[in-house]
Amino acid sequence: MTGPATGPATGSPGAATVREPERQGPEPVGWAAAQLAALRELLGRPLTSYHLVLGCSALLLALGLMMVLSASSIEALQRIGDPFYWFLKQVTSVAIGLPLMWACSRLPQRFFRLAGYPLMGLSILGLLMVIFLGQELLGAQRWIVIGPFSVQPSEPAKLALVLWGADLLATRARAGRIEWRQLLIPLMPGVALLAVLVMLGRDLGTTLVLMMIFLALLWVVGAPVRLFGGILALLALATATMILVEPYRLDRLTGFLHPWETAQNEGFQSAQGLMAIGSGGWFGLGLGAGRQKWNYVPHAESDFIFSILGEELGLMGTLVVVALFGLLGYAGLRIAIRTKDPFVRLSAAAVTAWIAGQAVVNIGAVIGVFPVTGIPLPLVSYGGSALLPTLAALGMLVSFAKQEPGAAEALAARGPGPAARALSWLGLNGRAGRRPAVSRAPARQRAARPPTARRGTTGNGRGDIREKIREDARESVRENVREDRE
Repeated sequence: MTGPATGPATGSPGAATVREPERQGPEPVGWAAAQLAALRELLGRPLTSYHLVLGCSALLLALGLMMVLSASSIEALQRIGDPFYWFLKQVTSVAIGLPLMWACSRLPQRFFRLAGYPLMGLSILGLLMVIFLGQELLGAQRWIVIGPFSVQPSEPAKLALVLWGADLLATRARAGRIEWRQLLIPLMPGVALLAVLVMLGRDLGTTLVLMMIFLALLWVVGAPVRLFGGILALLALATATMILVEPYRLDRLTGFLHPWETAQNEGFQSAQGLMAIGSGGWFGLGLGAGRQKWNYVPHAESDFIFSILGEELGLMGTLVVVALFGLLGYAGLRIAIRTKDPFVRLSAAAVTAWIAGQAVVNIGAVIGVFPVTGIPLPLVSYGGSALLPTLAALGMLVSFAKQEPGAAEALAARGPGPAARALSWLGLNGRAGRRPAVSRAPARQRAARPPTARRGTTGNGRGDIREKIREDARESVRENVREDRE
C-alpha cells in the first residue's frame, strides 16, 4: 500500500498531477447581469402589478399610521388632552377605507364606467355646498362640517374626474372618433367647471391636481403638444391671478423664494420643515424622538408629515417612501401599458398621475423645491377625505391588474387565499371550500367516459384507482379555471 504522492503538481514521474476541469459552453455571466436578468424575469410575471399595488399601498398605509401617531400626539395632548385623538380618527378612516378598497378590487369594469357620472354630479353638488356652507380655515374654504366630522368634497372630485373623463374618451375612441378636437368638447367644460368651483373655495393645490389628471388623460389619448402648451399657459395665468387676488398666497411665494430671510414670518413653515429633515441625518433621531413636532412645524400630521418622517427615520426612511411611490407609479403605468382596453388604459394612467403627482408636489414643497400648496401626502398624511378616494382608486387598479394577460390564470392556479379559506371553514364561502368531485364535471363529459372508467376500473378489470383520481383532479382544476373566467 503506497502513500499519497507528494511533490509538485507537475514535473517528476509519480507526482500527482492536477488537471483543470474542461470548460464547456459559454462563459458564465457576471453577477450584475444575472441579477438584471432575474429582475426582468420577476417584473415580467403576470401578477407583478397586482402584488406591487397591494404591497406598496399596505406599506405606505402602515407607515402613515405610525407617523400620524408620532406627529400628532403632542398637539393632540395639548389641545384636546388625548394624544391618540387624531390617530384614532385616522384608524377609523383606514377601517372604512380598507373594505372599500377590497370591494373596488372585486368590482367589474362596467361598474367603474357607470359610477363616474353620478360621482361627478355629487362632486359638483358638494363643491357648490362648500361655497355657501363651507368652513374657512387658513385662507381656504374646503370643508363641510357635519357634526364631529368634516368632509372635503374636492377629494372625491379627483376620482370622479378620472372615471368620468376616462369613460368619455374611451367611448368616443371605441366609436372611431379619436380626433382630439372632438374629445375636448365635453371634457374641457367639465374640467373647467370643477376647477372653477374648487378655485372659488380658494384651494389652489387641488386645482393643480385636477389639471394633472386632465393632462394625463389628454396625453394618453394622443393630444398634440401645442394643446398642452396652451393649457399650461392658461393654467399659469389662472395661478398668477389667484396669487395676486389672495395676499396670503403671495406671502407663501415670498417664503418659498427666501425661506431663511422670512423664517419668522412667511417662511416659518418651510424653514422649520427643512430643519426637521436636516436634523434627521442618515438614520434619524428615532421614532417618536423628533423635536420639531413640539409646536415648531405647523400641520406636522398632514401637509408636512414628510419632514417629521425625515427627522425621525432619517434619509433612509425618506428614500424608502420615495421608492414605494416610485414602485406604485411603475405598477400603474404597467397596468396601462399591458391592457388593450381604452378605459382601463386611460383610468390607470390618470390615477397614477394623480397619486404620484400629488406625492411629488407634497415632497417638493417640504424640501423647498415647490411652494407650499397644502396638498397632503397620499396614504401617509392625516385626513379621511383624502384617504378614502385614494384607497378606492387603488382598489380599482388592483381590479385592473387582475385583468392583465395571464393574471386570471395565475390567480386561479394559486388557489383560494387565506381569507377565502377562513370563510370556507365557517361555511360562508362555497367556492373556496369546493372539493374535487366527479359530479362537478359537465354531464356530457361524464357520459362520454366508458362505463368501466366511471366505475373507477380499467378496461381489463383491474381497479386503477390512481388514474381515476388524477383524472378527477385535472377535471376539477379545469372547471375552476372556467368558472373564474366567467
